[in-house]
Amino acid sequence: MMIVTVALMGLLLGVPLTILTVRGMSAEARQNLSESLKRISEYVLAEETVGHDLEVADLDLKQFRLLVPAGGRLTLNATVTGANGVEIPIRRAVGDDQAESTISESVTLGPHATLTLEIPQENVRPQQLVAVGVLLVVLTGSVAGGALVAVVTARRLAEPLTALAARAGAMARGDLSSGWPSYGIDELDRVAEALADANQEIATRLEREGEIVGDVSHQLRSRLTAVHLRLDELTLHEDPAVVAEAEAGLEQVERLSRELDELVAASREDSAGRGAIDARDVVDTLIGDFEPAFRAKGRRLRAETLGRVPTISGKPGRLREALSVLIDNSLQHGAGTTTVRLADLPAVGMVRLTVADSGPGIADEIAVDVFRRGFSGGSRSGMGLSLSRALIEAEGGRLDLISRRPAVFAIVLPAQGRRPSGADHITRVRVPHR
Repeated sequence: MMIVTVALMGLLLGVPLTILTVRGMSAEARQNLSESLKRISEYVLAEETVGHDLEVADLDLKQFRLLVPAGGRLTLNATVTGANGVEIPIRRAVGDDQAESTISESVTLGPHATLTLEIPQENVRPQQLVAVGVLLVVLTGSVAGGALVAVVTARRLAEPLTALAARAGAMARGDLSSGWPSYGIDELDRVAEALADANQEIATRLEREGEIVGDVSHQLRSRLTAVHLRLDELTLHEDPAVVAEAEAGLEQVERLSRELDELVAASREDSAGRGAIDARDVVDTLIGDFEPAFRAKGRRLRAETLGRVPTISGKPGRLREALSVLIDNSLQHGAGTTTVRLADLPAVGMVRLTVADSGPGIADEIAVDVFRRGFSGGSRSGMGLSLSRALIEAEGGRLDLISRRPAVFAIVLPAQGRRPSGADHITRVRVPHR
C-alpha cells in the first residue's frame, strides 16, 4: 500500500509537472523571439528619432540576420499606397523556409507593417525532452526512494511479526523454554511480554497439574497396595465365605488400579499437534542455540548420527524442551566436548538420543535423586530433569541416566509409523516423575 501510494503521488505530480515543463520551454522560446523583435523595433525607432526618414517598405531585413535564431525566419508584411491610390502588399523575408508547426512572435512597426519572427517547433523539442527527462529521473528517484523506505519499513514490521508468530506457534506446540526476544517496537514488545507471561503461567500450571496427578496417583496407589495386602491375608482364612469376599475385594482393587492407570495416562496424553519429528533438525537447532555459550567456556558441542534415523512420532516442543535441559545441564555441570548422539533401535521401534560429556559425572549418592522433583545438585530449581522426564513420558518414551561417570542421559522415543515384532506384547509402564 505504501508503494502504491508513493507511485500514485509520483504520477499525480509527474503529469502536471511534465505539462508545465513543456509549456514553460515553449514560453521561453517565445520570450526569446520577443526579445529579438524588440531589438529590431528599437532600431527602427532609433533611426526615426535621429531624423532618418525610414520607410518600413524599404527596411533591409538582412541587417537583422544575426538576430534570427538558427533555422528561423524573419518576415515583413506591409502595405504601401501607390501613386494612383492603390494599396500594394509587400512581403519580404530572411532565413529558412518554415514547416507547418512553428513558434512565432510578431511586432507592429506602423499602421500597415508587421514584423514576424518564427522558428520550427522541432528547435524547442530537444530542450523540452531534456527537461522532461530530468523531471522523470527526479520523479523516478523519488518514487524509488519512497518505495525503498516503504519496503524497509514493511520488513522492519513484518520480520518481528513473523518471528513473534513463530515463537507463539512454538509455544502452542509445547515449547515453553525458549525466550521471548525484544524487537525495539513498543507495541510488539508489549505483545511479546504478555505472551511471555502467558508462557510462564502455562508452564507453571502444567507443572502444578502434573504434581497433583502424580501426588494423587502416588497416594491412591499406596492405599490400594495396603488394601491389597490385607485382602491377600484374608484369602488365607479358614472360612470359605471370607475367602470368597476377600477374592472379590481383590478383584475390585485390581480393577480400580487399572482404571487409575488409565486415568493417569489419559491426563498426560495430548494428541493435539502430534506428528512426525525430524530429530536431527531439533538437535541442529539446539546446537545452534547453545554453541555460543559452549564456545565462551572453551568447550565444544557437536552432534553425531549413527546410521539413518527415522522420524519420531510426537510433539517437537516436548522433545526440544527435554533435550535443551540435558544440554544446559551438561553446559553447567559437565566438561570437555558434549556429544548429542542419535541412533535407530529398529528391534523395538524406537529412536534413541543420548547426551554425554567428559565431565566428572554424577556422584553415586545423588544419582538416584536426579529425577526427583525439587532435587538440585547446584543453584537451579530442581525442576528441569523432573519436568523433562514427564514430557518424554507423555510422548510414550523414556528419559534415563544410563551412565554416571561420565554422565550420559538417554531419551528413547517411538519411531513414526513403525511397529516392531511382538509389539502387541510390549507393555510400557509409565513411571511417575515424582
